[in-house]
Amino acid sequence: MPDNFTLRANLIVADEAGNLVEDPRYLPVARTGSHLAELLASDLIPLPEGATIVSMPGCRPLGIDKRTGRRVLLSDGYNAVGALLPQGYTRLFLPGFSKDADRDPLPLFGYTAVAWTDNGPYVAAMLTDEASKWNPLLSPDDETERLVASLLAKHDGNRLYEHLSHCALTYGCLTARNTFFGRWEGALPVSSTCNAGCVGCISEQPSDSPFPSPQTRLTFRPTVDEMVDVMVTHLNTSPEAIISFGQGCEGEPATRGRDIAIAISRARAITQSGYVNINTNAGLTQMIKGIVDAGLNLMRVSTISANPEHYEAYYRPRGYDVGDVATSLRYAADHGVYTSINYLVFPGVTDRKDEVEAMVEFLHENKVKQVQMRNLNIDPDFYLGKIPEQQGELLGMDAVISIFRQEGFEVGSFTHTPSHTLR
Repeated sequence: MPDNFTLRANLIVADEAGNLVEDPRYLPVARTGSHLAELLASDLIPLPEGATIVSMPGCRPLGIDKRTGRRVLLSDGYNAVGALLPQGYTRLFLPGFSKDADRDPLPLFGYTAVAWTDNGPYVAAMLTDEASKWNPLLSPDDETERLVASLLAKHDGNRLYEHLSHCALTYGCLTARNTFFGRWEGALPVSSTCNAGCVGCISEQPSDSPFPSPQTRLTFRPTVDEMVDVMVTHLNTSPEAIISFGQGCEGEPATRGRDIAIAISRARAITQSGYVNINTNAGLTQMIKGIVDAGLNLMRVSTISANPEHYEAYYRPRGYDVGDVATSLRYAADHGVYTSINYLVFPGVTDRKDEVEAMVEFLHENKVKQVQMRNLNIDPDFYLGKIPEQQGELLGMDAVISIFRQEGFEVGSFTHTPSHTLR
């Protein structure tokens, strides 16, 4: 990519009808947190397969006038646009925009800076994991429908399969689809309740929330028999199969910790194949210990910060704190569980020096093996208004990833088995 790449990059906006419009009068402007930044050649990659470019209603685009070199806020009639990245790509910059004060927050997506070049659309992102298994083209709708019908017939009456069929067919959830395809990481939601009130929760928002949840939460309480049925069926498909408690369509799985422990013990009495994983906030330490003792293999803990004030502002935990999360991680690691964090990342916040230093210390102290980079899906201004004011040196998202690797942590975007080697 030539050094003068950004000189040939044009601003892309959306008109009132939502059509994408290239405006060659302006260079694109990006944001990192609330600060503006110029996009450089090293920040940009071609729009990945599976990515989409969407309009951001009520967000006026920012550009740099090519004649004067000055930043310009475009007039009414145009909206800023952002790219929504497929799994496996980490966002480096937000789109450059200024939001109208009277507009509701944007839907819960991870908006990424995008520019139009001689070679088409480019985005401010980097590949952080090999994503071939998560390509939607590997789960075509017609084949999914056939496999759903087949498995529902074989497991008639198991409400979990009925629920997952909705996730697979209506939401296109790839983990749910894996359950019906009998491969890789399969889904096992078990809880409708949660011990946190996350600002950006995708399955449940309060009635007065300014944005709706994009998914519907599990509405029943699966029995241990139903859990074991799904577990054994999926684990027996392959020695590398993963069955995962804790999905986007449920609350905190560890609220069902006692039943999960029983289900793991019963499943392991039937089969030793595959891996049992839990995606959790790890706040219920006693429950996590029981699940670990029952034979858990993998644990991915969702977090946004190692700084208590930031963590609590986003997760709004009920009856636990970051110290409990740390205790759960250490206990799991000390008992042979391969641990990772599901790190909700946001340019201009995650890459602050104090945030990075605190997270590196947290990971080392709690013997975490892998950092899974996950773009935080939320309106940028809404999120920044909910957390403590960010201060200190900005290192850049690419630097954060480099630091994690230099510190000896594996960096990716998905749950892997311990035998899998990440870059």
